[in-house]
Order: sequence, then structure tokens, then C-alpha cells
Amino acid sequence: MTGQTENGDSDKIELLCVGNAIVDVFSPADSAWLDGMGITEAVQHISREEALRISDGLRYNAGGDMVLASGGTAANVAKIASLLNTRTAFAGSVGKDDLGVLFGEELKKAGVVPFLTSGAGETGVCFVFDMDGETRIAASLGAAAEFGEADIPEELVAKADAVVLDGYVLDRRPLVKRLLKLASNHGIPIALDAASVFQIREKTEAILHYSRNYPLIVFMNADESIVFYNTIRKSNSVDESMSEREKEAFILREICPVLKFMTEGDIFPVIVIKLGGRGAVVLAGGNIHRVGTFAIIPRNTVGAGDAFCAAFLSAWIRGKPIRECASLGNKVAWEVLMVPGTNIEREKLASFSKQLR
Repeated sequence: MTGQTENGDSDKIELLCVGNAIVDVFSPADSAWLDGMGITEAVQHISREEALRISDGLRYNAGGDMVLASGGTAANVAKIASLLNTRTAFAGSVGKDDLGVLFGEELKKAGVVPFLTSGAGETGVCFVFDMDGETRIAASLGAAAEFGEADIPEELVAKADAVVLDGYVLDRRPLVKRLLKLASNHGIPIALDAASVFQIREKTEAILHYSRNYPLIVFMNADESIVFYNTIRKSNSVDESMSEREKEAFILREICPVLKFMTEGDIFPVIVIKLGGRGAVVLAGGNIHRVGTFAIIPRNTVGAGDAFCAAFLSAWIRGKPIRECASLGNKVAWEVLMVPGTNIEREKLASFSKQLR
């Protein structure tokens, strides 16, 4: 694993982002064609063989309408944070193929220091299909799943001000435990994105344990927070199909008072609930901070939550107040909603970078 900043100094890291190295493929698609390919769910995992079959079909059907971009939660956070002039590194595993080269080059272009290991498999891929407002996502981890605890040197963690951990790697417990232990030993907070409602259902107990024993910042969206709440209460009585406004009201009325107690008495844990077009709620130090935003019709929502995390953490490590961290997160997420994934130009974020100086 190697990595070096553009000025030759590999010691300057503010955010170390660890997670699945994946290339996102954005493409329009016909629902009948996707059904025929077996892509019938909103989010699903697919085999490498299925991914190759879809790739071949897209070359024939989508052609020049496809957009490829480096992706995965932690990599997206790294890119956006770096575009905000936060010194950022990413650690993960790619294959020895063209997609692996593309992934690394995109990180470097954004100013991220890549610490990439070479896996035996091919680079992970995530298809994001747009069907006039409906989105279906199909992912194949490939070499990304090979990244493990032996690939994280202690000196890399020790250089950082904070570590970002992709919630999709929570299944790799030796990797997670090593990162948590190293970060705790060096007094570094770990920012964990819950990743999905599926991960929350399986990992609520682990997240609760980690939050009690390590310096943790947990990011969840509205749906994930509701599932988290249901799991804690050991009940599925809360309707997850509520409108966004209803979810916001329920979170503020029922969920926040419960989670508030988790944050009393110390700096950590910090719990951040992203409400999309309705802003965010942050629970920290026994307080509830509600920070609103304004809604737009997005071009694509993929990567917006990661952009929020990147901006929030960039402000956090510079000692900005909680409300200012969340406000910046909302604003940067808004900008990313206008582009596919995190393919945004540095100039679009220049005014936000000035706020962080």
C-alpha cells in the first residue's frame, strides 16, 4: 500500500477514509430490460458474472449515455472533503484492471491520497439505473471485499485527525475492531455511516456497543434512524412508508428523545440524522440541534449523503459549532444533488472551502 500527497508529504492527513473501492456506473435504463436482467429491487447485490452481463448489455443499449465515476461511501466522502481543501486519504482494495486505474486516477484528480491494495478479483462496480425518477442499484464488490485488517498500518491511522468508516464493511469485524482500537488509542474519532436499512437491521447491537466504547460519530438517514429505533425497541410498529414530513415529525417527537440520552455526559457519541431535503438533526452532548435546508428536484440523489458527511466532518475537525457543521453539510449536499454521483467541479465548492479556512 503506497500513497503520497502532491507536495511529497505523506504525513498531512486530516480525514482517513476506509471502505469499499467501487466504480459507479450511471445509466438510463428500461424497466423491462432490467427485469430481464434480474435487477428487480431498489438495491441488490449481484455476482461478478451478472455484473459482466449487465456491462455488455449497457454497451449495446446505453452507449454514450453511461457515466463512470469512482464511488463507494468512504471514497465519496474523501473526494468531496478534498474538494473542500481538507487533506484526505482513502484506503481500500481495487483489481488490476482498467476500472482500478480509473478509480485511483479520479481520487488523485480530486486531491485525495490513495492507499490502494491490489486484490485478486476485479474492481468493484455499482450500477445506478435511472428510469424517469425511479432508481435501481445493483452492486458487485469484487476486489473491494478483499480489504481487511492487515491492510491498515497503525501509522496511517495515527496521522489522521478523524477516520471515516463505510458502514458496508461492518461485516468485516476484524477490520472494524482494528480501526476502532487504533483510533481510540490515538484519541481519534471514528465517523461511521450506517450505509443502509439492511445494515442497520443486522448491526444495531454492534453500533450501540461501539458507541458506548469508542469515540464515534454515527451518520444515518431518516429511514435508517427509524429502523434503528424499531430495532432498539424490538418492534416493527413504526411505519417506514411515511412521507418525508411525517418522518421528520416522528424523528423529532419520538426518536430524538431516545437517542438524546445516548449522547449525554461526554463528547461522544455524536448522532447525525440526515433528512434529505428537510435538512438534518444532530444529537450531541445531550442536546438536539435541528438545522433546516430547502428542497430541490435532484438530478440524482446518489452521493448527496456522502457529501453531507464530508462537509460536516471537514467543519468538525476545524472546531466549527455543531449547527455550522450541519448547515455546511446541507449546502454541499445540495450542490451534489445537481450532478451524477460526486462528479462535481472544485469551483462549485470554492465558496464553502473559504468558510473552512
